[in-house]
Amino acid sequence: MEQTAVDLAKGASSDDPDVGLRAVAALRTLAESLELLQVERARELGWSWQEIATRLGVSKQTVHRKHGRRIGRR
Repeated sequence: MEQTAVDLAKGASSDDPDVGLRAVAALRTLAESLELLQVERARELGWSWQEIATRLGVSKQTVHRKHGRRIGRR
């Protein structure tokens, strides 16, 4: 059964560490997937690595190192 982001967020605040940690791990995976999707979209629209990095609150080098090989260095 697939959990929604809302279910995962609720689970992350659970008093049961097993439930909470599993939810945190699932949210991390979801966030990584969403980040890749949006970085790909931004690059397709001609955004620079610096523009993307600024929106993500990281350095240009960090975002480029993380996503450059996956989506091309354009």
